Amino acid sequence: MSRSSGAAPAPSPFRQPKAVWAVAFACVISFMGIGLVDPILPSLSGQLDASHAEVELLFTSYLVVTAIAMLVTGWVSSRIGPKKTLITGLVLIVAFAALAGASSGIWGIVGFRAGWGLGNALFIATSLAVIVGSASGGFAGAIVLYETALGLGIAAGPLVGGLLGTVSWRGPFFGVSVLMLIALVATVVLLEPTPPSPHKAKLSEPITALRHRALATTGGVGLLYNWGFFTMLGYAPFLMGDLDPIALGGVFFGWGLLVAIFAVFGAPWLKERFGTARTLYGALIGIAVLLAAIGLFDTTPAVVIVAVILSGIVVGLNNTLVTTAVMSISPVPRPTASATYGFVRFIGGGLAPFVAGLLAGAFGASLPFLIAAVVALAGAVLLSTIHRDLEAADAEAAQPGPSHERADAEQAAGEVPGLPTESVIAEDALEHDRR
Repeated sequence: MSRSSGAAPAPSPFRQPKAVWAVAFACVISFMGIGLVDPILPSLSGQLDASHAEVELLFTSYLVVTAIAMLVTGWVSSRIGPKKTLITGLVLIVAFAALAGASSGIWGIVGFRAGWGLGNALFIATSLAVIVGSASGGFAGAIVLYETALGLGIAAGPLVGGLLGTVSWRGPFFGVSVLMLIALVATVVLLEPTPPSPHKAKLSEPITALRHRALATTGGVGLLYNWGFFTMLGYAPFLMGDLDPIALGGVFFGWGLLVAIFAVFGAPWLKERFGTARTLYGALIGIAVLLAAIGLFDTTPAVVIVAVILSGIVVGLNNTLVTTAVMSISPVPRPTASATYGFVRFIGGGLAPFVAGLLAGAFGASLPFLIAAVVALAGAVLLSTIHRDLEAADAEAAQPGPSHERADAEQAAGEVPGLPTESVIAEDALEHDRR
């Protein structure tokens, strides 16, 4: 997913050691988990006699545990090294995905999804650093490969979930477990040991970083945006009529394609032309409009389906540009900023689906979406309080010579914890330098 430039031909990013391919394959499967369960939510509710709010806990347990785990990933990796952290995460995903598939009730699945979330946090926080450290052909090639894995996983997750979900609701869980087991064995065998960092991270660093206004504000924007996004992702499948898992998977496949395209290509293009702040205002207002449309037409499946697919545009923009904002104006080291931002934003994403289920059960499906629309607009208002900071960061990035991000892009991508969209930021910095 690299953007073209006039630079001399570089080595192919797809000529990599086997160890890099093993981790990249695991990245695809891990990113698939974002939308994997969406197509089976109605089936789970019906077959397990679970309320919509109970089914939404599959998101809540997974994301809240992921959020809390983000606070300790740097501490763990700095003591045992990225490879052992990566393998620990993969082992947890394999085990808890299989246990979720073998469960007989909704509460077992919810509990095992929490363990899955812990494994996913450890894996995602270290996978970018491992690929960058092990790849051949330079830093840029490693980033392109990682971005490709990210895009494939986000787009394919709902489709794979839908296909396996037609066999049984257990299919997606067992499918992830088997695929991750393959990735785990390949990673153990092929990846060279990675030593721990000489700098031992402190457990308190991500929390104390919230004392800084810029980081706390951008984290708050991420929380509010994720509240709206995960309200849609978690509850919209119940409003799409009687679609079977394959059809639901197709809907979210279209959504995932737009997320990947606009995260990797659209966000840097719009940022360059309109700036980070203005592009984010448009994206936050856009998702608010789509959420309001679902809330007002919750009984019209066609409107819900179109709104969900189109939301991939604004979700892709937000995923990249809010991370850009965090990294460009945060006064703390980037690994700490990553952990802090990941913690805050996933808290919002984890609580929103469960609250949506409760509100829909008590007051109807319109209310949670209308509330989510207001929350997204509140994110735009909160963002306006750091407008000058964002413009100053954009102005610095536009200065001739090495970009604002270039000075530490390679180092940041090789550190842990990290966020998937940091790869897009780093590639954008390299593209700036090529020009």
